Amino acid sequence: MDNNKDVRDFLMTRRARITPAQAGLTAFSGTRRVAGLKREEVALLTGVSTEYYARLERGNLRGASDSVLDSLARALQLDEAERAHLFDLAKAAAPSGPSGVRRTGAEVRPSIERILEGMTGTPAYIRNTRMDIVAANSLCFALYTGILSPTALPLNLARFMFLDPRSKEFFLDWETLANDFAAALRAESGRNPRDRYLNSLIGDLAAGSTEFSTRWARHNVRFHRTARKSMRNPLVGEIELTGDALELPGEGLTLIAYSAEPGSQAQEQLAFLASWTAAQASPAGSETAMKTSKPNLRD
Repeated sequence: MDNNKDVRDFLMTRRARITPAQAGLTAFSGTRRVAGLKREEVALLTGVSTEYYARLERGNLRGASDSVLDSLARALQLDEAERAHLFDLAKAAAPSGPSGVRRTGAEVRPSIERILEGMTGTPAYIRNTRMDIVAANSLCFALYTGILSPTALPLNLARFMFLDPRSKEFFLDWETLANDFAAALRAESGRNPRDRYLNSLIGDLAAGSTEFSTRWARHNVRFHRTARKSMRNPLVGEIELTGDALELPGEGLTLIAYSAEPGSQAQEQLAFLASWTAAQASPAGSETAMKTSKPNLRD
């Protein structure tokens, strides 16, 4: 990745979204040629010279102190994910040794796999930082029927989202999730700009999907912690669940678990999927599954 360009575009897009009034500055008289803050206004808010800020915005974050970066983050009103991204970009600008292949937790420890399978009422999967699903439990396979299966692992979620036309049928809120996926990849790219696999993935997505490249150019970043997801499942129809991300420290892996609101239609649907999954695993799975009634779905 081009660190200088990433820094330049990130800082320019962040200052373009803030008006002088939002920054607490008295607007200059006359017509402004930019809707957002000017460089000299960002410099004033940061407490540095205009020349120094211009150097930063040209992409040269090398040597910028933490205090300057903190002041810049406040001036640009960066959120938690954006602030972390700014510091990641500064870290990437520093000299480093030869890059290698970074370990990303491709292997899941047996004990974690046992925990995953023990979550019989909760669809869950484990992904690495590159968005490869590397393990999933039986209920998750049922939730992702036709998309995810033991033989399909690892499955890259970003490739599925942007390069597989089935994703728009499966994810009912595709636009929102596409924004989140692109922003999560942008954040990961900032943390690990020399990851060759990640750079190759981003290149493939940009070449194969204008919807990805458009979102990538926005330089938005976010942390994936929790999100509402509406999916279309062939067994239970449309189902709305909450997905929560639980990081596994030191593993380079994240566990994503789906849950339903108590007493909701989604809870009934999950219960049906759990029964169906258990029936499939039994010796008389097919016959038992045929006798299992679907939940009384409401329109």
